[in-house]
Amino acid sequence: MADILHHDETRYLDDTTIQTLSYLESRLMRIEHILYGHAAHSSNIDALPNVQNLEHRFAQLTQRFRTYGELLDIYNAHPNLFSAPSTDAVAPPELSTAALAQMVLASSSLFPSTASALNAISDTPVADPALSANVISLLPRMRAVEATQKAQAAEVAELKRQSELLIRRWYEQGVVGYGDFVADTEKRLGRAERAIRRAEKVREDA
Repeated sequence: MADILHHDETRYLDDTTIQTLSYLESRLMRIEHILYGHAAHSSNIDALPNVQNLEHRFAQLTQRFRTYGELLDIYNAHPNLFSAPSTDAVAPPELSTAALAQMVLASSSLFPSTASALNAISDTPVADPALSANVISLLPRMRAVEATQKAQAAEVAELKRQSELLIRRWYEQGVVGYGDFVADTEKRLGRAERAIRRAEKVREDA
């Protein structure tokens, strides 16, 4: 009798595992269909390969689309945000029907605006997956352009540095050097003029 119960329990667990995997795979296929426009059907019901396949496909989605990875991080950090509210919840027993009615009436003005906001969200068109795929396909070219821009920026910075060195050298050797040359020439002319004056004075005295 115990063997029969153990066999039934094992079979029930296997059936539950297969149903859970099928449910997860169907949800993953719907996500892939939304993103890629197609979803491949898998008839493999072996638990371990199926789990590995699902994990691999889900990892590809989280790597390809950063939003899913961020949502997964939020879920791991705050799982209670994603739990559905309990349908068995009842109103606090300490509140009377009149008090509950007053609370509902006090918030009644929010119902139309909330309904309008929800309708606006539902009417928002979903972007075509083909456009997202095209943008993703352009990522390698965008990275190449970014690398080219960085190389050009580095080249411009080097040219700027060399230009500053050339201007400084021109100023030091050209402008400052020419000023020194002019000052030296004026100094020599002054000495020559004084020598000429002395010679003229000596001639006049003689």
